[in-house]
Amino acid sequence: MVILSLLILNKAGGLIFQRDFNEGLKKLSSNDYLVLAGTFHGVHAITSRISPLRDLGGGGGGGLEVLESDKFRMQCFQTLTGTKFLIFAEPNQPNVDVVVRRVYELYADYVMKNPFYQIEMPIRCEAFERNLVAYIKPKQ
Repeated sequence: MVILSLLILNKAGGLIFQRDFNEGLKKLSSNDYLVLAGTFHGVHAITSRISPLRDLGGGGGGGLEVLESDKFRMQCFQTLTGTKFLIFAEPNQPNVDVVVRRVYELYADYVMKNPFYQIEMPIRCEAFERNLVAYIKPKQ
């Protein structure tokens, strides 16, 4: 499994974490990542409103969950609090939904339980990054 990149967005659409896992990716500027996060947040909000399926309490809210192209696959997981986890992986990559949920578990364990972390602010947690890399790198 090749995971290319991870983005975490707060409920307002702000980018609070970004990490590339593949050395061959074209580097984007930090401004490009902020624009990407804001654009995705808007598209997700629109798709959740026009979705013919209503959320039945399973979380997420029914917005854009998967975007596939011939170059990458993007998987989105939205928590009940509105935080969005975006994983970019190789196209036709199986079980990306399992990976994004495991990343959410790591976030819950190492970021949300950190007494120094302020909710909705950029994530600067060494334990989270260390465990995230330990989980993703063996899958490369």
